[in-house]
Amino acid sequence: MIIQEVLGGLTLGSIYALVALGFVLIYKTTEVINFAQGEFMTLGAFISFSLITSIKLNILLAIPITLILTFIFGILLDRLLLRKLVGEEAFALVMVTIGISIGMRSLIGMIWTYDTLSFPQIFSKNPIRMLGIITTPLQIGIIATTIAAVALLYIFFKYTRVGIAMQATAQNQLGSYLMGVNVERIFGLVWGISCMAAAIAGILLAPIIFLNHNMGFIGIKAFPAAIIGGFGSIPGAVVGGLILGVSESMAGIYLPTGFKDVFASLILLIVLMIRPGGIFGIQEKKRV
Repeated sequence: MIIQEVLGGLTLGSIYALVALGFVLIYKTTEVINFAQGEFMTLGAFISFSLITSIKLNILLAIPITLILTFIFGILLDRLLLRKLVGEEAFALVMVTIGISIGMRSLIGMIWTYDTLSFPQIFSKNPIRMLGIITTPLQIGIIATTIAAVALLYIFFKYTRVGIAMQATAQNQLGSYLMGVNVERIFGLVWGISCMAAAIAGILLAPIIFLNHNMGFIGIKAFPAAIIGGFGSIPGAVVGGLILGVSESMAGIYLPTGFKDVFASLILLIVLMIRPGGIFGIQEKKRV
């Protein structure tokens, strides 16, 4: 039973990890905490739903188109709105992302529906037995997709010119600008990639919990995962998401009813008491 629940927790934690990656990428590069990340997830799920059900596209074609559209949306959001706020106080930027979150949630409900919809199945839910453990292709597919997405991001950041420029911008914006990096372009690309990562999470999550304009509230639960792992650490976002997913799954069995919903906050408090910067956070010391 323990192994079974750990597998279920890894499935949910994989989705948390994808959303947390978006939080970390944006903050690490632009120093903005994006509270609209959950709505990016919802937008991706609804676009994919429309392509599959209304336009009748094959799901293997609908998903790449969804990722391209959400990538473009993230770039346009940065270019048309967020870029104008560069240099403003952090509190102002946080309030703007909260406003974007509320606005997107309302627009999604107006454009599509406020009802709960059934998302087409990407992977089969029929149970299969592996090494004595009962699982489903859906669980295996979610975990495998997350591993593939993280691996592609690692290759992108490690071996491509744009990825290296993004790393340089994250470390020192002014230094990167002086070395010829187009920092504004990098900002737009980061918002696009973060939106795309959230869309993947939304497409994977929708078949599990059904499609609804309030899906973003579930996505925002990945915020503690980003803090647990270390808000400036990409590996930390993945590890934090998995820790959160597994701990929630185990809490649902071994702790009294109701603890599952608050367990993420308890884990967050425990980690921050031991490691204030998160598991992979960098502890900075300043001379006063």
